[in-house]
Amino acid sequence: MEVEATNEKQGALNMTIGALIGILALLLYLFLGSRNETLEVQKLLTSKVEQFASTQLKLDSISTVLDEKIVEVRKLGGNVAELERIRRQLANDKKKLKYDLTFSIQKYTLKIRDYKNFLALHEADVLKLKDENGSLRSRTRALEEEKESILSENEGLKHEKAELAKTVVDYSLQNADLANKVTLASAMKAVNVEVVALATNGKERRGGVYKASRIDRLKITFIMPSNPVALMNNKEIYLRLLDANGAVISESGIGGVLVYDGHEIGYSSRQTVPFENNDQRVDLFFRRDGAYKPGTYTAELYAEGLRIGGGRFEVK
Repeated sequence: MEVEATNEKQGALNMTIGALIGILALLLYLFLGSRNETLEVQKLLTSKVEQFASTQLKLDSISTVLDEKIVEVRKLGGNVAELERIRRQLANDKKKLKYDLTFSIQKYTLKIRDYKNFLALHEADVLKLKDENGSLRSRTRALEEEKESILSENEGLKHEKAELAKTVVDYSLQNADLANKVTLASAMKAVNVEVVALATNGKERRGGVYKASRIDRLKITFIMPSNPVALMNNKEIYLRLLDANGAVISESGIGGVLVYDGHEIGYSSRQTVPFENNDQRVDLFFRRDGAYKPGTYTAELYAEGLRIGGGRFEVK
């Protein structure tokens, strides 16, 4: 009986030890598995952080390049609407990236590729705009020189002058896309300005010095040179007549206010002139009810916000 009891106790002990060994083995297995899983998670997080930082850096780099392109295109006089739209979209993507809990490198890789493709395509447009600006400046200088040359020709060179004028017109038509970029008002001029006094009988007096009693009207005559970049349409020509003290001479219902250099200034009269683009002569007439006081008077001419010429005369 004692032997049987001893054997039973020994068997129970062995079973207990076996169970403990099994439990320890299980705990060791679970510990090692958890440790390996933690390492994998750490590796995944590290990779995600690196991808996130790289993506943010690339977006910042594209944003810098985009800002530089906008400044460059504005200086060249180009349209920056599309660039600004892409900049707003990029700023929105950068903002979303900061709070993107489901960050995917594949999604942002596609976005970055699209932004780079846009910048590459737009670079060709910038180069074209630079080339057009350079050509425009060169063409404008050439046209200005040719125009001045035509105006300085004498009577004996009329045929040559006509040929040159035709060349300028043909040249302008061939470069219509560049001509549209030149401001018409900046190219207009009034040359050979002369103020003529008209008596009541219509007799003209020239020379620039007139008696007040013999001035019924003033005729301001000038030449409007041909302009190869100008449109043939109606031009509003403003006359601003100033007395010896610099005051504007005007009559009720005739004068008014125009904008020049960002300021409103008074004018004496205005006249609509059909611009024929052929070195045409223009005559403006002005009559005032009161007599002209002795002194030196100034006649200024304006068109489309710019002063295009002027002249002086004296009243005794």
